[in-house]
Amino acid sequence: MKVKNLLPVAGAIFLLFIVLSSCQKDITTIGSEILGDEIPNGILDDSQTVIAYSRKLGPLQSNRLPAYQLGIYNDPVYGKSEVNFLSQLTLESNDPKFGGNASLDSVFVYLPYFSTATTADSVTTYELDSIYGSSPINLSVYKSNYFLRDYDPNTGFEEFQNYYTTQGPLFEEYLKTDTILAVVENFIPTKNGYIINKGEDNEEQIAPGLRIKLDSLFFQNNIIKKEGSEVLRNSNNFKDYFRGIYFKVESPSNNGSLFIFDAAKAYITIFYSFDTEDVPVIRDNASFKLNFKGISVNTFENQLPQQIQTAISNPNIQTGDENLYLRGGDGIISIVELFGKDNDNNGVADELETLRDKKWLVNEANLIFYVNQDLMVGGATEPERIVIYDLKNSNVLADYNLDLTNGLEAINALTNHYGRLERGSDGNGEYYKLKITHHISNLINKDSTNVPLGIVVSQNVLTQTTSKLQNPMEPELEEVPTSSVVSPEGTILHGNASSNQEKRLKLQIYYTEPN
Repeated sequence: MKVKNLLPVAGAIFLLFIVLSSCQKDITTIGSEILGDEIPNGILDDSQTVIAYSRKLGPLQSNRLPAYQLGIYNDPVYGKSEVNFLSQLTLESNDPKFGGNASLDSVFVYLPYFSTATTADSVTTYELDSIYGSSPINLSVYKSNYFLRDYDPNTGFEEFQNYYTTQGPLFEEYLKTDTILAVVENFIPTKNGYIINKGEDNEEQIAPGLRIKLDSLFFQNNIIKKEGSEVLRNSNNFKDYFRGIYFKVESPSNNGSLFIFDAAKAYITIFYSFDTEDVPVIRDNASFKLNFKGISVNTFENQLPQQIQTAISNPNIQTGDENLYLRGGDGIISIVELFGKDNDNNGVADELETLRDKKWLVNEANLIFYVNQDLMVGGATEPERIVIYDLKNSNVLADYNLDLTNGLEAINALTNHYGRLERGSDGNGEYYKLKITHHISNLINKDSTNVPLGIVVSQNVLTQTTSKLQNPMEPELEEVPTSSVVSPEGTILHGNASSNQEKRLKLQIYYTEPN
């Protein structure tokens, strides 16, 4: 009797479960604006208009960078680039006391490479990162007499002063032949670290980097003998007194080598001896550091091949170009404009209006940039990453903050949004896949503004800061990611007007039509 009475109840529960499951399925499929990111599903549409072209960037802000370059890099496609470096120095401590009869022993400047240390059996070895080229260069180190201001007088000293990639000739006007602190010939970065005070109690091992001995007499007269003076009272006084240090590179050939480094970890060490206050008096050794924690600036001298200059001098902004050019430094950007023209002048591209009427539910949206292997050398000289950003607002797209790989190391971070260069079995680059699903969904379903998009190479995709152009350019191009300014590499991609139709730039939209 009890079982019989329970059957209708069990049947009702089972029916309710089926109904709820069906409703849940409808909600997942139709109620969501963006479906699964892992595998494209739904209908593929690649018919929307994409217009893409390249522009040579004008002078770019090159201070307040996350890292800096120094050296000469001869890109097999984009030619030779010389990158010099100017930096203020700051005192390790204010109003330093060097002791009685202080006498300078030696002075070294140190710019550390990016490297990874491995220690086995008490022996440390290093793997270098961000080294480009392997040919020797010549380096000259100068005391600079150019004063780097913190604030811009043209803004009433309310905004920071910007310095630009093309200001090398200006800075070099303030160099004097009697303030050359060192000259190094045939320099090539190596994996060798350094041991300081070898065999002594205070022995120190430091990682590989550019380490150059500087003019001891100059620092004896201008630092040690200035003990107690106003110029060493604090770093502000010192920056006005010493002004800065300038690294100028030259190449005995067309080739060279270049490295990227963190200026905040660079320093000059002054090794000296002094009389102690002991009785009897004895000589003791000490050191004092000048840090690179003031303003730092990179300057560039590029020799862009004539055929590339010609190709980017007059971009087709109406229908797009056959090839897209990307280069870091004060280099080249490509602009992508989606959905064509606004023929009815209502502020929204006609194609986008049509999609908004259709209310597509976007499963996935991609821009796939195929490398033009006919124009590229390929291999290790190709940039591993390129990035896309909102030109109008100089900001990342919505997909950036929703990429679950953003906590990984830079080389593998944000690979859902900014796909790494896909390489063939020969090691040459084939394509970059930039996933912009959320951006496209917001344009269709949330009436977001259809802004022009910028494409640049990137040395570190996790860096979100931007550098300003000295002179803004169309369309609404005022800033670029600083990770591009730091990158020396470049690539050439098929544009939307490429003669190779299979590799033309297209916008792929996988969508579901709502019921």
